[in-house]
Amino acid sequence: MPSILIGGSDHPVELLGQFANRHGLIAGATGTGKTVTLQVLAESFSRMGVPVFMADVKGDLSGISQPGKPHPKVQERIDKIGITDFNFEGAPCIFWDLFGQSGHPVRTTISELGPTLLARLLDLNDTQEGLLAIAFRFADDQKLLMIDLHDLQTTLQYMADNANEFKRQYGNVSAASVGTIQRKLLELENAGADLFFGEPAIDFWDFFETDANGRGLVNILCADKLINSPKTYSTFLLWLMSELFENLPEVGDQEKPRFVLFFDEAHLLFNDAPNSLVEKIEQVVRLIRSKGVGIYFITQSPSDVPERVLGQLGNRVQHALRAFTPNDQKTVKVSAQTFRPNPKLDTEGEITRLGVGEALVSVLQADGTPSMVEKVLISPPHSQIGPIDTAQRQAVMSKSPFAGKYDQAVDPESAHEVLQARMNAQQQQAQAAQAEKLAQKQQGSTRQTQSVGEAFLKSMTRAMASKVGRELARGLLGSLLK
Repeated sequence: MPSILIGGSDHPVELLGQFANRHGLIAGATGTGKTVTLQVLAESFSRMGVPVFMADVKGDLSGISQPGKPHPKVQERIDKIGITDFNFEGAPCIFWDLFGQSGHPVRTTISELGPTLLARLLDLNDTQEGLLAIAFRFADDQKLLMIDLHDLQTTLQYMADNANEFKRQYGNVSAASVGTIQRKLLELENAGADLFFGEPAIDFWDFFETDANGRGLVNILCADKLINSPKTYSTFLLWLMSELFENLPEVGDQEKPRFVLFFDEAHLLFNDAPNSLVEKIEQVVRLIRSKGVGIYFITQSPSDVPERVLGQLGNRVQHALRAFTPNDQKTVKVSAQTFRPNPKLDTEGEITRLGVGEALVSVLQADGTPSMVEKVLISPPHSQIGPIDTAQRQAVMSKSPFAGKYDQAVDPESAHEVLQARMNAQQQQAQAAQAEKLAQKQQGSTRQTQSVGEAFLKSMTRAMASKVGRELARGLLGSLLK
């Protein structure tokens, strides 16, 4: 049965492959060794033939693509743990980047993201989210492609311009709500998130590749810039998790997972997330393991993960926490309580005394129950610790099987072009109708002017005739009276 050596104490501590899809948590304060632990697990899954996806938020994980180098401290740890078969090697890596700068571009379409995740990304209220749902329903009914932000913006504008028509079929369309969503979409575009939406969209099956030696690809999302837009980062991870859940078939229990996700800075997934979204994440985490997917959250404290999700994480690695304030002390206590107690170990006290590269570990045993917590010295990685340089990155990317597949963006005819043509036609029709109305008004004004002129002339003629008649009469009468 395949397994992963996490580290050792007085005996090796291993993560069994058959329970690696029961998810896990890597927690600890900054600088205590979480990144190295993540690297050890990721390269080990790769050697096991399991593809991995992880976000590199600090730029440190790219070294996994290169073999490590001998060092006295590394050898000391190997000896302490008792590892007898150790060799330095890199893992097969693919670099991805939403901005397309340090890796292959990662894109999806607005349709694939869907209204729920997009509403979370834009921080919309219920009314605005309902309006967004109408936009997606309308696009489906009209068979319009919703690919990028321009498609959604144009669809919303079309809805606002034809609000009465939409009211009869879909419900009220508020101009104020449309304006709010449009402003938030503009903010999203200005933050660079528009690069995430487009085609060619990523085929998530590309994350499942193995190399010629049967090692799983380590897919690394370059997130050192992306992390500055936390909502974009968290929304991407939620999208990926949802795509896996919706598209992968059930496989039941296997001797190893078919795919593993590592979510660094996991608290960003849950910060300010509505309860309905947390419930969705909990559902996915609970059910996706039957599809052979393991999810590992990396964060500073277990309290960063909602309790309903935390309860689904069967494998735990806890690095040191600091207890300088009452809140810190409370966090340490809560962290200790998440482990199965070990009568030989003061778990709460030990958390604050752990050195760099040490951790408290509990994993699922052969019978499926969590092991008692143990203090473990984490195994050193076989690959390079720390980032690679630009030349090394380019060398890795030049060998990528996906070179050229996603690099050039395409812009097919979609909702923006179709609806823009409709709006232009409507505008031309409105202008023509306005011009015709103005012409009719001017023609009516001309007829009215002519009628007034004719009446005036008739009146003047009658007046002049009357005057001449009166003067003639006066002249005749005057003559008779003389």
